[in-house]
Amino acid sequence: MVINRERRYRDMAMRGKYRRLYAHLCSLGSHEWIASFTEVEAILGFQLPLSARMHRPWWANQSRGNGHSHALAWTTAGWETAQVDMESETLLFRRREPEPIRNLDLDELWPVHSAGAWPSDLSLRREDIYDERI
Repeated sequence: MVINRERRYRDMAMRGKYRRLYAHLCSLGSHEWIASFTEVEAILGFQLPLSARMHRPWWANQSRGNGHSHALAWTTAGWETAQVDMESETLLFRRREPEPIRNLDLDELWPVHSAGAWPSDLSLRREDIYDERI
C-alpha cells in the first residue's frame, strides 16, 4: 500500500485543532505575515497554551510528521516561523521557498543490474515456447 504523506499531513492539518490557522495561512497572498499572539488566538478562536507564551521552542519549525499539531498547521500550509519575540508576543510567518525540482536520471531510479549472459539454448520462438499439439 502506497501512502501519500503530503495528502495525509494536509488532511491532518485541515481536521486538527489548529485548522483555522492552517486555512488562514493558505489564504494569504503575501510572502510574510507579522502577527501578534493575540491575532493568532483571534484566528484560532481560542487562547494559545501558556507554553506558547513561556517557551520559544513552542514556535519551532519542525519537519513534517515529526512534531506538534500547531507546527504541522503552518508547515503544511507552506510557512515557517521566524523572529519570534517572546517579550512583545509577536512573530513573523514567512512562506517557505519551494524545494527545487530535481531531474532524476532513469538509471538513478532503476539502476541497471546485469543478470549475466543470455543462455545460448534459450529461444523465444513460439514453437520452442509452446508444445504444439496438432
